[in-house]
Amino acid sequence: MNDVTPAVSKEEQNWAMLCHLSALIGFLIPFGSILGPLVIWLIKRADMPLVDQHGKEALNFQLTVTILALISWALMVVLIGFVLLAVVALGALFFVIRAAIKISNGELGYRYPYAIRFLK
Repeated sequence: MNDVTPAVSKEEQNWAMLCHLSALIGFLIPFGSILGPLVIWLIKRADMPLVDQHGKEALNFQLTVTILALISWALMVVLIGFVLLAVVALGALFFVIRAAIKISNGELGYRYPYAIRFLK
């Protein structure tokens, strides 16, 4: 754990982890990958700075994934979209689980690679 990272409660750490894991709802509900982190972020961001930070991070990543998925859907006309959509889905699953594990292990400054930073 980083020495300059301020101490946070286990509850706050769990809510930050839940911001990332709630995106998995998107595999069952259309746009659930955005709605899950958005709801948690909107409810807890004022009380918990770590949730504010990771809520924005999760939303940025999920917005990026959504854009890539829409591009993949459009490219299904030329068949490459099927492969791209599978790669996007597996990549999203991998990085969401990785983020949750990092937060759970106390690495509180995790940032998704390849995410467009819509929210700062």
